[in-house]
Order: sequence, then structure tokens, then C-alpha cells
Amino acid sequence: MADIMSGSARSRLMSRIRGKDTMPELRVRRYLHLRGLRFRLHVKDLPGKPDMVFPRYRTVVFVHGCFWHQHPGCAYAAMPASNTEFWRSKLEGNVLRDHRHASALESLGWRVLTVWECEVRDNERLECLVHEIRSG
Repeated sequence: MADIMSGSARSRLMSRIRGKDTMPELRVRRYLHLRGLRFRLHVKDLPGKPDMVFPRYRTVVFVHGCFWHQHPGCAYAAMPASNTEFWRSKLEGNVLRDHRHASALESLGWRVLTVWECEVRDNERLECLVHEIRSG
């Protein structure tokens, strides 16, 4: 299946995808802050610059986009039909990098939690996240 957009239109669209302060990340941050959890954002001296760092609990949270980080079993993580070799390489690289960062953080004594984009509207999942953070 061919792309329905021109190359320049697709490039313009892709350039607007943000790496931090995304809507899913903002939703999780608001939810956790309203429950009294305080955190630091995108700490540069930790591997992977986690989205949220909870020093008190030695816990970091990543909010991953289902497509970009290939959420297993999620409908949003479908491989594009065009330019598949590029996308497969790109997305597998993202997953490998995520694993490297998580391993490095764990070896430094941090607990690593991940919230997926498809989970951020589920208040039960976010409440579980609150308990996971505080149980550290």
C-alpha cells in the first residue's frame, strides 16, 4: 500500500512529533502530581533521560508511545505498510535502546516503570502506577 501523502507532507508531519512533554506524558504527570507524588523531569545524568524521576522512591517512569516503542500486542504498534525495512530497523533500534537504558538504570539501583500510551486514559492503570511507585 502506497503512502497517501507526498514526501514533503509526510516529512512535515513527522517533524512535529515531540520527544518530551507529549500529551500522554502530561496526562500521567498531572495524575501523579494530584496524588501528591513529586518528581523531576528528564534528568540528563540518568541513562535514557527518564520522563519522570522519583528520587525518594529510587524509581523512574517512562511514558512510551505504543508505535515508537513497539508495545507488544497493541494495535497501535502496527508496522507501516510502506518502507517497511526502514521502519523495522528504526523501531527495533528504539526497543533495543529502551532495554539498554532500563538495564543501565537497574544496575544503578533504580526501579524502572513503563506506562504505555494506550494506558494513560485508564485511571485504574494510573492508580496502579501510584501504588507501584510508592511501594518502592
